[in-house]
Amino acid sequence: MTEATVDGGTSTGSTFASQFPQPTREQWQGLVAGVLRKSRVIGEDDAPDRPEDLLATTTYDGITLAPLYTADDASPEPGVPGLPSYVRGARATGATLDGWDVRQLHDDPDPARTAEAVLADLENGVASVFLRTGGESLDPAELPRVLAGVLLDLAPVVLDPGTDFGPAAEALLAVFRDRGVPASEVRGNLGADPVTAHARTGRAPEAGADLAAAADLAVRAHAEFPNLRAVVADGQPYHEAGASEGQELGAATAAGVAYLRALTDAGLDVDTALGLVEFRFAATGDQFLTIAKLRAARRLWARVAQASGAASGAQKQHAITSWSMATRRDPWVNMLRTTVAAFAAGVGGADAVTVRPFDTALGLPDAFARRIARNTQSLLLEESHLAQVIDPAGGSWFVEKLTDDLAHTAWAFFQDIERQGGITAALDSGWIADRVAEVRAARDKALATRKDPLTGVSEFPNLTEEPVVREAAPAVPGGGLPRVRYAEAYEDLRDRSDAGLAATGARPTVFLATLGPVAQHTARAQFSRNLFAAGGVDAVEAGATATADDVLAAYEAAGRPKVAVLASSDKLYADLAAPAAAALKAAGAEYVWLAGAAKKWADTGADGYLFAGCDALDVLSRTYAIIGAER
Repeated sequence: MTEATVDGGTSTGSTFASQFPQPTREQWQGLVAGVLRKSRVIGEDDAPDRPEDLLATTTYDGITLAPLYTADDASPEPGVPGLPSYVRGARATGATLDGWDVRQLHDDPDPARTAEAVLADLENGVASVFLRTGGESLDPAELPRVLAGVLLDLAPVVLDPGTDFGPAAEALLAVFRDRGVPASEVRGNLGADPVTAHARTGRAPEAGADLAAAADLAVRAHAEFPNLRAVVADGQPYHEAGASEGQELGAATAAGVAYLRALTDAGLDVDTALGLVEFRFAATGDQFLTIAKLRAARRLWARVAQASGAASGAQKQHAITSWSMATRRDPWVNMLRTTVAAFAAGVGGADAVTVRPFDTALGLPDAFARRIARNTQSLLLEESHLAQVIDPAGGSWFVEKLTDDLAHTAWAFFQDIERQGGITAALDSGWIADRVAEVRAARDKALATRKDPLTGVSEFPNLTEEPVVREAAPAVPGGGLPRVRYAEAYEDLRDRSDAGLAATGARPTVFLATLGPVAQHTARAQFSRNLFAAGGVDAVEAGATATADDVLAAYEAAGRPKVAVLASSDKLYADLAAPAAAALKAAGAEYVWLAGAAKKWADTGADGYLFAGCDALDVLSRTYAIIGAER
């Protein structure tokens, strides 16, 4: 710390800061109230006790996110059942040069292309191989060919074998044996995860692919290769179905407990069994929730270990950037989403991180997309040195409080699952599906109203973007929990718009009846144009107008679209909105929207209203119903 001279003496920077008066929370609250009055959120004479509550938001778990946190907020609440404070990652002994495991996913069923991609990744910064096998993905019998050039004593191999883990696991074990890899050097995970297969397909796995078979595989593999894991507890199926962070954590913990019981029933001691389970979680573009989720997950597993009488409760974590947040439209923005998610996963302490390529929602990624995905992590590790700080978010009152709240919320959900009879029973009965559906409905509403914005899709869409085309990727098994991307509803409308363009040579179009000079109507006209573009609807603008007759002339020139939108300032609406709406309807407009509040302009004759927070998907669907665009 540098020294600074204060009052003729020498002191440290902390002493310098002490010369200034320390603001109180009450002073800060007064400033907040002042800002709220200026923005007309509260009246001039209002003096709420806690004005900051008006700035707070709430997560899908019902956790309140406040605008300010102090040490008092991060202190444990008295009387709350204790959870161990085991929130830091496995890298707990100082700065490391290697950081987390950069793990790239390979989903191409073509063994030659996969083998080439695997080697390209390993030669350019990737540390371990992550292969999806079975079903429409890579044939397990091709594993010797795919791994032929891989130094298996250096690069761990991790499998995602889908609903039947047996063939892939046995094939990989045979590769290790045939290649003569020293048993102590074999690392990775065989990927046995019958609970995820159950969640994906909606039915419990048959004998040979069930919990007992997974435990048997783990016991055999551990006896032969002591550093090789065999079991995965995956939170992604719940996340991809629309679950909250707490639900994802609770369900993954319940799956981990189911495996722990199966492993100990198979004869392993609890400490060994705990170490053979690896957890997978989705990392999203909400960096603080992702950081807190990974920290809370370790706390939950430490509590399970504590209750089981184990000596240690360290959790092995693999974070994968969220599939649900990926978009097909303007897919380049996915690079930003995955960068934030990877950053959060690293800060949160994940042991391994997989960044999905930016074109993952379109199909099989190309070489450029794979290079960007791995370079994202290389930059975080080698240029930002992110892994050389232990638990960077630790000590933040906000992150500590969020971690604590999320841990308790997830633990409560886990306990509810256990009361249902465990994860298998809760999946069979539909209890988990029902709880997740409640959150998904709330999330869908937030997406529809653009409270949860999707850059490049629901916000700042580009109707003239060049399409990005990829070869179709293998399908993930379905039939159980839904697998939903957040952008799907908007993208379906964009697809409908493209079909109309192909069939008629023009996109569905609305008429922007801009009232008055440009300075008066630009803000609301641009708001309206972006809203309609989110669903693939183009807009023809009248430009500057002075009278209803000017608007009509522009409407005629535009070909008299069936839907019109009034856009201007409140000042001009008072005189021009009603006559313009009437004139447009008389000229053939079947529906007239007004960009403004419904309550304020209900007497203008408009049929509907566009405003911040309106249901954009409903607006678009109603517009399509009137226009009758090609499907």
